[in-house]
Amino acid sequence: MTNNLQNVMGGFARLEMKLDSLGGRDVVGIASRGLFVLLLLPYYFNSALTKIDGFGLSAGAFAQILPPIAEQYLYDTSAIPFFPWHMIVWAGTIGEFFLPILIVAGLFTRLAALGMIGFVVVQTIVDVAFHGTALGMLANGLPTELIDHRLLWIALLTAMVFAGGGKLSLDRLLAQR
Repeated sequence: MTNNLQNVMGGFARLEMKLDSLGGRDVVGIASRGLFVLLLLPYYFNSALTKIDGFGLSAGAFAQILPPIAEQYLYDTSAIPFFPWHMIVWAGTIGEFFLPILIVAGLFTRLAALGMIGFVVVQTIVDVAFHGTALGMLANGLPTELIDHRLLWIALLTAMVFAGGGKLSLDRLLAQR
Protein backbone atom coordinates (compact mmCIF):
# COMPACT_ATOMS: atom_id res chain seq x y z
CA MET A 1 0.00 0.00 0.00
CA THR A 2 2.78 2.47 0.83
CA ASN A 3 4.43 1.65 -2.49
CA ASN A 4 1.28 2.73 -4.34
CA LEU A 5 1.13 5.93 -2.32
CA GLN A 6 4.78 6.64 -3.12
CA ASN A 7 4.10 6.07 -6.84
CA VAL A 8 1.13 8.47 -6.75
CA MET A 9 3.12 11.10 -4.85
CA GLY A 10 6.08 10.70 -7.20
CA GLY A 11 3.80 11.05 -10.23
CA PHE A 12 2.26 14.15 -8.73
CA ALA A 13 5.70 15.63 -8.05
CA ARG A 14 6.74 14.99 -11.68
CA LEU A 15 3.53 16.64 -12.92
CA GLU A 16 4.24 19.64 -10.70
CA MET A 17 7.74 19.97 -12.14
CA LYS A 18 6.44 19.76 -15.71
CA LEU A 19 3.82 22.44 -15.03
CA ASP A 20 6.45 24.66 -13.42
CA SER A 21 8.66 24.27 -16.47
CA LEU A 22 5.87 25.51 -18.75
CA GLY A 23 6.43 29.06 -17.57
CA GLY A 24 4.71 29.52 -14.25
CA ARG A 25 4.51 33.26 -13.72
CA ASP A 26 4.63 34.03 -17.43
CA VAL A 27 1.60 31.87 -18.10
CA VAL A 28 -0.29 33.47 -15.21
CA GLY A 29 0.63 36.97 -16.46
CA ILE A 30 -0.42 36.30 -20.05
CA ALA A 31 -3.58 34.42 -19.04
CA SER A 32 -4.69 37.10 -16.58
CA ARG A 33 -4.12 39.85 -19.17
CA GLY A 34 -6.11 37.79 -21.70
CA LEU A 35 -8.99 37.39 -19.27
CA PHE A 36 -8.85 41.11 -18.55
CA VAL A 37 -9.20 41.82 -22.29
CA LEU A 38 -12.18 39.48 -22.59
CA LEU A 39 -14.01 40.34 -19.38
CA LEU A 40 -13.13 43.80 -18.11
CA LEU A 41 -11.71 45.87 -20.99
CA PRO A 42 -15.08 46.28 -22.78
CA TYR A 43 -16.74 47.24 -19.49
CA TYR A 44 -14.17 49.92 -18.61
CA PHE A 45 -13.78 51.25 -22.14
CA ASN A 46 -17.56 51.66 -22.59
CA SER A 47 -17.83 53.26 -19.16
CA ALA A 48 -15.00 55.69 -19.95
CA LEU A 49 -16.69 56.72 -23.21
CA THR A 50 -19.78 57.86 -21.27
CA LYS A 51 -17.63 60.31 -19.31
CA ILE A 52 -16.44 62.47 -22.20
CA ASP A 53 -18.34 64.97 -24.31
CA GLY A 54 -16.16 66.10 -27.18
CA PHE A 55 -12.95 67.15 -25.46
CA GLY A 56 -14.49 67.82 -22.07
CA LEU A 57 -16.18 65.96 -19.29
CA SER A 58 -19.83 65.07 -19.67
CA ALA A 59 -22.46 65.69 -17.04
CA GLY A 60 -22.65 61.90 -16.88
CA ALA A 61 -19.05 61.78 -15.69
CA PHE A 62 -19.94 63.86 -12.65
CA ALA A 63 -23.16 61.90 -12.14
CA GLN A 64 -21.22 58.63 -12.14
CA ILE A 65 -18.19 59.68 -10.10
CA LEU A 66 -19.51 62.47 -7.84
CA PRO A 67 -23.33 62.19 -7.79
CA PRO A 68 -23.91 64.61 -4.88
CA ILE A 69 -21.77 67.32 -6.54
CA ALA A 70 -23.53 66.85 -9.89
CA GLU A 71 -26.90 67.20 -8.17
CA GLN A 72 -25.76 70.24 -6.16
CA TYR A 73 -24.88 72.09 -9.39
CA LEU A 74 -27.90 70.73 -11.30
CA TYR A 75 -25.62 68.79 -13.68
CA ASP A 76 -24.20 72.03 -15.13
CA THR A 77 -20.54 71.07 -15.55
CA SER A 78 -19.48 74.68 -16.15
CA ALA A 79 -20.79 75.65 -12.71
CA ILE A 80 -18.87 72.94 -10.88
CA PRO A 81 -15.61 74.30 -9.40
CA PHE A 82 -12.45 73.04 -11.09
CA PHE A 83 -10.63 72.36 -7.84
CA PRO A 84 -11.14 69.74 -6.58
CA TRP A 85 -14.16 68.34 -8.41
CA HIS A 86 -13.05 68.58 -12.04
CA MET A 87 -9.62 67.26 -11.07
CA ILE A 88 -11.15 64.23 -9.35
CA VAL A 89 -13.40 63.43 -12.31
CA TRP A 90 -10.57 63.97 -14.82
CA ALA A 91 -8.31 61.66 -12.79
CA GLY A 92 -10.99 58.96 -12.68
CA THR A 93 -11.75 59.28 -16.38
CA ILE A 94 -8.09 59.23 -17.42
CA GLY A 95 -7.51 56.24 -15.13
CA GLU A 96 -10.46 54.42 -16.65
CA PHE A 97 -9.02 54.94 -20.15
CA PHE A 98 -5.30 54.46 -19.63
CA LEU A 99 -4.89 51.86 -16.88
CA PRO A 100 -6.68 49.18 -18.96
CA ILE A 101 -4.62 50.14 -22.04
CA LEU A 102 -1.41 49.71 -20.02
CA ILE A 103 -2.58 46.30 -18.85
CA VAL A 104 -3.48 45.16 -22.36
CA ALA A 105 -0.10 46.32 -23.70
CA GLY A 106 1.71 44.81 -20.77
CA LEU A 107 3.40 48.12 -20.01
CA PHE A 108 3.98 48.86 -16.33
CA THR A 109 1.62 45.91 -15.80
CA ARG A 110 2.11 45.55 -12.06
CA LEU A 111 1.66 49.25 -11.40
CA ALA A 112 -1.35 49.49 -13.73
CA ALA A 113 -2.98 46.45 -12.09
CA LEU A 114 -2.38 47.98 -8.66
CA GLY A 115 -3.98 51.21 -9.90
CA MET A 116 -6.95 49.25 -11.22
CA ILE A 117 -7.37 47.55 -7.85
CA GLY A 118 -7.62 51.00 -6.26
CA PHE A 119 -10.01 52.04 -9.02
CA VAL A 120 -12.27 49.02 -8.39
CA VAL A 121 -12.30 49.75 -4.64
CA VAL A 122 -13.25 53.41 -5.17
CA GLN A 123 -15.77 52.45 -7.84
CA THR A 124 -17.40 49.99 -5.45
CA ILE A 125 -17.58 52.56 -2.65
CA VAL A 126 -19.21 55.10 -5.01
CA ASP A 127 -21.67 52.49 -6.31
CA VAL A 128 -22.75 51.54 -2.80
CA ALA A 129 -22.63 54.96 -1.10
CA PHE A 130 -24.05 57.15 -3.87
CA HIS A 131 -25.84 54.94 -6.39
CA GLY A 132 -27.68 52.74 -3.89
CA THR A 133 -26.19 49.49 -5.15
CA ALA A 134 -26.43 46.63 -2.67
CA LEU A 135 -22.98 45.32 -1.79
CA GLY A 136 -24.19 41.92 -0.68
CA MET A 137 -22.43 39.54 1.69
CA LEU A 138 -19.53 37.19 1.29
CA ALA A 139 -19.97 33.44 1.65
CA ASN A 140 -23.76 33.56 1.41
CA GLY A 141 -24.01 31.34 -1.66
CA LEU A 142 -25.25 34.15 -3.92
CA PRO A 143 -22.47 34.64 -6.50
CA THR A 144 -24.34 37.38 -8.36
CA GLU A 145 -23.82 40.04 -5.70
CA LEU A 146 -21.57 43.05 -6.24
CA ILE A 147 -18.98 42.11 -3.61
CA ASP A 148 -18.46 38.70 -5.26
CA HIS A 149 -17.94 40.21 -8.71
CA ARG A 150 -15.60 42.93 -7.56
CA LEU A 151 -13.49 40.52 -5.49
CA LEU A 152 -13.10 38.31 -8.55
CA TRP A 153 -11.96 41.37 -10.52
CA ILE A 154 -9.47 42.19 -7.76
CA ALA A 155 -8.23 38.57 -7.73
CA LEU A 156 -7.56 38.76 -11.48
CA LEU A 157 -5.73 42.06 -11.05
CA THR A 158 -3.79 40.72 -8.06
CA ALA A 159 -2.50 37.89 -10.26
CA MET A 160 -1.05 40.56 -12.55
CA VAL A 161 0.51 42.43 -9.62
CA PHE A 162 2.43 39.30 -8.60
CA ALA A 163 3.03 37.71 -12.01
CA GLY A 164 3.61 40.78 -14.17
CA GLY A 165 2.66 40.87 -17.83
CA GLY A 166 4.35 37.66 -18.92
CA LYS A 167 6.61 37.02 -21.90
CA LEU A 168 4.27 38.73 -24.37
CA SER A 169 4.43 42.17 -22.82
CA LEU A 170 6.14 45.49 -23.35
CA ASP A 171 7.51 45.15 -19.83
CA ARG A 172 9.49 42.09 -20.91
CA LEU A 173 10.63 43.76 -24.12
CA LEU A 174 11.89 46.81 -22.22
CA ALA A 175 13.60 44.64 -19.59
CA GLN A 176 15.58 42.84 -22.29
CA ARG A 177 17.05 46.09 -23.62
